[in-house]
Amino acid sequence: MDLYLKGKTAVVSGASQGIGRAIAKTLALEGVHVLATARNEDLLKSLEAEVVAAGGVSPITLIQDFVAPDGPQKIASAALASLGHVDILINNAGRSRPLDVVGAEEEWSAAMTLDFDRHRQLTQQLLPHLMERKTGAIVNLASTYELRSINASAVAKAAVVVWSKQLSAQLGPYGIRVNCLQPGLIDTENIRPFFPGDERRKFAEREIALGDFGAPQDVANMVTFLVSPRARYITGTVAVVDGGLRHYPF
Repeated sequence: MDLYLKGKTAVVSGASQGIGRAIAKTLALEGVHVLATARNEDLLKSLEAEVVAAGGVSPITLIQDFVAPDGPQKIASAALASLGHVDILINNAGRSRPLDVVGAEEEWSAAMTLDFDRHRQLTQQLLPHLMERKTGAIVNLASTYELRSINASAVAKAAVVVWSKQLSAQLGPYGIRVNCLQPGLIDTENIRPFFPGDERRKFAEREIALGDFGAPQDVANMVTFLVSPRARYITGTVAVVDGGLRHYPF
């Protein structure tokens, strides 16, 4: 199926590994000109080489600390300067942050900065541009927020979902779509430490309908569809890619 993405432009944060890397690569293989930004220069270089070897459009890479106070402004400026315009924004950067019921204040602050504030700020840097062009697609990576223990990242991502739904209503008249994607347990460096040894298999067999963790590509496939013109009538939603990791009281 042609997703009509060839020639589009995109910004992907947290693009050096895991889900962000898979998204950046998949978009590039669809013909999208991608600005891939992260902190790790070696991983970004390997992403560029991987995309080119697979026949995709070589991504532009930007080494930038997303949580730096001027990080969002630098990313937005680099995107507009190198791409000319931005069609797609993928707010992906983040990390799981489990805490005790009385968590350290600095950990809460760090979670809100990385997982909510910087995404909001980057989006706000680009919104005037998108609104002027009257087109655009934004996907914000969320997380499961129905956990049974405190995770500051999940709280921040829940705020992302509410903010995204509000944005979608106000930006609809400008032709800008805003959606969220909620991954389940995806096989990434971020998740593996929480399931050592045989714990992954045991948990997956017990709790996940499809019997295993997902791959970053599973998330990238859904994101790529959501930002494509094929999804022109989808906005304000939270798409779930979790292999059936859900519980219902019936």
